[in-house]
Amino acid sequence: MREIRTTDAPEPVGPYSQAVEQAGLVFASGQIPLDPASGEIVSGEIECQTERVLENLAAVLRAADCSLEDVVRTTVYLVDLSLFPRVNAVYARFFTREPQPARATIQVAALPLGAQVEIDAIACLPT
Repeated sequence: MREIRTTDAPEPVGPYSQAVEQAGLVFASGQIPLDPASGEIVSGEIECQTERVLENLAAVLRAADCSLEDVVRTTVYLVDLSLFPRVNAVYARFFTREPQPARATIQVAALPLGAQVEIDAIACLPT
């Protein structure tokens, strides 16, 4: 197993890797809307938070030599499921290839550091 680490995404807030690669698959840990430079949650509406989450996720995948285009599965965690249409609109701008990755969306009671959204992913390394 190979650890994936980049300074272009936030440092983990716990005892885990940003991602790991095993057998051609990249398992990216959930990203929250932390600015990698400041380590603070980005301010603004859910759209701003979702963009930062997906930018962080893309940075981790780049460090693994793949991209959002290689993602086969995501999980979206939301504190408020009524925000799903707004999160979905941003998500659709980042995941444009067909077919779209498989996905689950789950409402949770809380996320680390007061985040409103978190997204993790599984990607296949390009062949």
